Amino acid sequence: MGRHLPIKIPPLLLQHHFSPYHKQTLLSGSGERHRGAMAGNQLGVLNALDVAKTQYYHFTAIVIAGMGFFTDAYDLFSISLVTKLLGRFYYFDPLSETPGTLPPKVAAAVNGVALCGTLAGQLFFGWLGDKMGRKRVYGLTLVLMVVCSLASGLSFGQSPKGVMATLCFFRFWLGFGIGGDYPLSATIMSEYANKKTRGAFIAAVFAMQGFGILAGGIVALIVSSAFDHAFNAPPYSISRAGSTRPQADYIWRIILMFGAIPAAMTYYWRMKMPETARYTALVAKNAKQAANDMSKVLNVDLEADEEKVERLAQDSSNNFGLFSKEFARRHGLHLVGTTTTWFLLDIAYYSSNLFQKDIYSKVGWLPHAKDMNAIQEVYRIARAQTLIALCGTVPGYWFTVAFIDHIGRFAIQLMGFFFMTVFMFALAIPYHHWTTQGNHIGFIIMYSLTFFFANFGPNATTFVVPAEIFPARLRSTCHGISAASGKAGAIIGAFGFLYAAQGKKPEDRDKGYPPGIGIKNALIVLGVINLLGMVFTLLVPESKGKSLEELTGENEDEGASGDAPAAERTASQTVPE
Repeated sequence: MGRHLPIKIPPLLLQHHFSPYHKQTLLSGSGERHRGAMAGNQLGVLNALDVAKTQYYHFTAIVIAGMGFFTDAYDLFSISLVTKLLGRFYYFDPLSETPGTLPPKVAAAVNGVALCGTLAGQLFFGWLGDKMGRKRVYGLTLVLMVVCSLASGLSFGQSPKGVMATLCFFRFWLGFGIGGDYPLSATIMSEYANKKTRGAFIAAVFAMQGFGILAGGIVALIVSSAFDHAFNAPPYSISRAGSTRPQADYIWRIILMFGAIPAAMTYYWRMKMPETARYTALVAKNAKQAANDMSKVLNVDLEADEEKVERLAQDSSNNFGLFSKEFARRHGLHLVGTTTTWFLLDIAYYSSNLFQKDIYSKVGWLPHAKDMNAIQEVYRIARAQTLIALCGTVPGYWFTVAFIDHIGRFAIQLMGFFFMTVFMFALAIPYHHWTTQGNHIGFIIMYSLTFFFANFGPNATTFVVPAEIFPARLRSTCHGISAASGKAGAIIGAFGFLYAAQGKKPEDRDKGYPPGIGIKNALIVLGVINLLGMVFTLLVPESKGKSLEELTGENEDEGASGDAPAAERTASQTVPE
């Protein structure tokens, strides 16, 4: 207790800790001393970010980036609430004993076109974020989301095909804006955060997706309930034409357009955020601007490491490109790991999420369509989705936020895939048991648990890790590639499950669909996919507790150790051991 050891601390780090604006007590164990020595040759402004205590600006960044993800989830998943209504309203057949449904190709397009746009947006904006800067393109994605959310609800046409075509057109560009939000939000949050709580901060941004799904269900409940009370209609079995009131056309439009509100509310604050110091210093090579920006954010005085930035710019060993042998050697397997795990996860996650309504009908949790009017069907589907989100989806996200910096990304992802596999097989193998009367509630509970462990598992970690393990100049691009791989899986899940879940008998499939493998076999396939996710998780490194620069080794200024006098490089400070 009485011994003291000299600890070498970079002068900017020392200034950060003992500045008159932001005094802190420096306590250091042997592990921190080792990391501090490693950080001694790195940029001071980045060291200051890594050791900064959790402050107001962290929460501001979470809210600003998180509201984008809130909107993303609302817009992507709200379409599943209204597809049944679209079929009833625009494809009504008075001679049919069952309500109208979207034709297979139309349903696939309406459900999947936003995912196609998202994939394209992830690749394009991910690349653009590394070329032009995170902030410069961050506002553009939000503008696209606001405009296209409103335009989706204003879809027009003289025929059902015209309305569906314009809806798909605007939802593609809505998805394009949503796609840009993935790599930019993750990268911005990772580059703002300190290393001890970085995982929780990035996961908290992604966790807003759960609230977006929940909000979609709540808005649909409120709107459908209000319209049902105002325009009471009989079930389809009693009055085919009267079960769908003309006013029902407003319901899906209001639900889709509501997604523009949270996005518009955060535009001003997005534009006020400074560019991240890591992009400004390591990619734009402007140490002075990085120090100025972070001095305001951290409320400390920071000096520009201009000489170090110049040496880093001349260091050819850290200037390799995405398609170089050096990138393949250092990060090739990492990129394979992040892309494959996200791809496999999204096949399972989106196929289950977008088509919850079909599963609920199959297990008898929703009445037959003909026993409800059009508005009541929207209400019942929204209620089911809201309950699943409330009980499984949202808690799973926040369990990840709470534990990711304690037990690590790798353990959470492996555990999530494992339990998703277990519950998929537990639902599939005794499927006949779950669909018999009296056992439906057990099916719903286990189905909710698959969502819980997806979100307390790979759905969150596949978003977090690509924002941490790649170099700053390629970080947004690699995250975009990983996310786009996930959306490719989502497209397969959305389109494939739509057909695969259909039964072999005519009464077990929707009108107009060819025979599929049925829900039971589809769940078995999803279980196998989750099992493969466990295998490919082995390629993903653990990033807990390490700075972004430790993970990539991209800005260690080794030349400084022999060139500058020791007094200029370090300052000695005695602290208790």
